[in-house]
Parts: sequence; C-alpha cells; structure tokens
Amino acid sequence: MMRLNLVLLLGVMLSAMYLVQVQYDSRRLYAEIERAQGEARRLEIEHERLQVEKRAQATPLRVERLAKDQLQMRPATPAITQYVTTDRRPQP
Repeated sequence: MMRLNLVLLLGVMLSAMYLVQVQYDSRRLYAEIERAQGEARRLEIEHERLQVEKRAQATPLRVERLAKDQLQMRPATPAITQYVTTDRRPQP
C-alpha cells in the first residue's frame, strides 16, 4: 500500500510540474503572437503610408514640374517640332 501511495504521489507531482510547464509555454507563445500581430499592424500602417506617398509623388503636376526644372524639358509646339522624312528614291 505504501508503495502504491508513493507511485501515485510521484505521478501527481510529475503531472503538476508538466501542467506548470505547459501553462508557461502557453503564456510565452501567446505573448509572441501578440507581439507578431502588433508588428503586422505596424507594417500594414507603414505600407498604407508608403502607398499614399507613392500616389502623391506620381501626380501629373509634380511630374511636369520636375521635367521642367530638373530635365529642362518644355512642351512640344509646332514651332519647335522637326519632322523627319525619308527619301523614297531607291539606292544604287
């Protein structure tokens, strides 16, 4: 009888320690999930901000202003248009 009680006591102690370990792991994993979800939210907000900034950078007015200021481009007009024609005569 005494031996059975010791075996049962050992079983209860081992299961209690296992339960504590499982709870610890569960809490640790839950904290990691929360941290990952927070990072995902932060990255999503950053992505949306970058999308808005990209749309703002690609406005036609801004592109035209950069073309004029940095590339010294100007709108095409008939006065500055040069037409290239080909000679239709056969080559000897």
